[in-house]
Amino acid sequence: MSLHAEAIRTLTNWQAPNEDQELLRKEYVDYLLNHLDAMTRASRPAHLTGSSIILDEAGARTLLVLHNKIGLWVQPGGHCEPGDETLRDVALREGHEETGVDGLIVSPEPLILSKHCAPCGAESHYDVQFLVTAPADAKLVVSEESHDVRWFSVDELPSDLALGVDESVRAATERAARRSAR
Repeated sequence: MSLHAEAIRTLTNWQAPNEDQELLRKEYVDYLLNHLDAMTRASRPAHLTGSSIILDEAGARTLLVLHNKIGLWVQPGGHCEPGDETLRDVALREGHEETGVDGLIVSPEPLILSKHCAPCGAESHYDVQFLVTAPADAKLVVSEESHDVRWFSVDELPSDLALGVDESVRAATERAARRSAR
């Protein structure tokens, strides 16, 4: 199955947690059905991406990267690449590439969707975010795409205006912490 077909299947079968997420889910599926290139960074006005909302095993801390281009703490994530077979693969690959952490475990289904501005020239990223758990012995490595990678308490995310997080990161982290606590 192609990545494009797999994305349609994943998002068609995903049970959105609320009305706003259901509207986004439908928008993503509609975009996929009308854009055969939706999984490529060349797709305009948007394209799908995958992200990892990484928590520690206790669900008390989240791993964020200080993004070079936008100057904010964000979850690891990014564009689909040749060889990615599923959106989960995208999230897992990006999580590992941007944090250096080995042994990440990704949830079987999406956690949350986030449509946001794209720093790559497209109008929007249709981001599919997965809950990912890091092992207790996680070793962090700063990638070329970031200035820093760091653990933050899920209750105390950075709030400094210059280096804070936007509300989509805050919402995804809160949802991940609630799901992890189950």
